Amino acid sequence: MRVKITLACTETGDRNYITTKNKRNNPERIELKKYSPRLKRVILHRETK
Repeated sequence: MRVKITLACTETGDRNYITTKNKRNNPERIELKKYSPRLKRVILHRETK
């Protein structure tokens, strides 16, 4: 049930991270605060297709 997802920065649109999630427990899209190398600070990242 675990699938790979890509996390994209909400400000720059860069796809910086790849992680996994359990679709059964988390059917909605994930939002995490992660470090953005281009902006050099922590920014909200959202799951993309």
